[in-house]
Amino acid sequence: MYRVQLNNFEGPLDLLLFFIKRDELDIYDIPISYITNQFLEYIHVMEELDLDVASEFILMASMLMSIKAKMMIPREDSDEEELDETDPRYELVQRLLEYKRYKEMSVKMADMDDETRKQYMRGYPEADDVEQQASGEALQDVTMFDLIAAFKKVLQDIERKNIVHHVEKVSTTVEEQSEFVLNRLQEHGRQSFMEVCATLKNKIYVVVTFLAVLEMIKEQQINLFLEDEPTDFYIDLKPVDEIIGA
Repeated sequence: MYRVQLNNFEGPLDLLLFFIKRDELDIYDIPISYITNQFLEYIHVMEELDLDVASEFILMASMLMSIKAKMMIPREDSDEEELDETDPRYELVQRLLEYKRYKEMSVKMADMDDETRKQYMRGYPEADDVEQQASGEALQDVTMFDLIAAFKKVLQDIERKNIVHHVEKVSTTVEEQSEFVLNRLQEHGRQSFMEVCATLKNKIYVVVTFLAVLEMIKEQQINLFLEDEPTDFYIDLKPVDEIIGA
């Protein structure tokens, strides 16, 4: 089972660590121009989704641009290869290292809590009957940024198909689209997000469906799967043994 944090990562430092891990960057030698561009692109996607961009993300963006500007100023050559306090990136790197240690410790504590919970099992309520039984294991390393990348591809495909735009009022809710997704999974089993949205002809429905999927993942109603190339992701109902265990 994979747990997704819906608060647009837990904070801007999580996003920076995501970039560093994804692109295998050296945390002691951060390519500040590249990281800044990636960070601003993520904020832009957040705005496209009409999600609130927290003030700490805006503050971090301004800090990155400030560091980027300072890096362009010529500095005296230093024989030391290690990062020192004169480097504009020094404070950011120290914050990232400290935050990384806290995150690693929180993961260890969460594992300890999970193991402890397994020692005292709850009852065994009857599982809901479904027409299509779920199967397979959900991947562990799916991030919000992967989901956003897949979401952007779906929107781009819709925009290419609908060159002529008509202004119309569209009324739908996250609850309605959650029911729509559950019905699709019960009838057809595991589906990609693109397959789920194949019958949706309006951008608003796709946006609300995406938010519904995130909410269902948060509530542990469905499992999430991701291919090697994050151009699409798959969702499926939870297996009966997971429902019973919960």
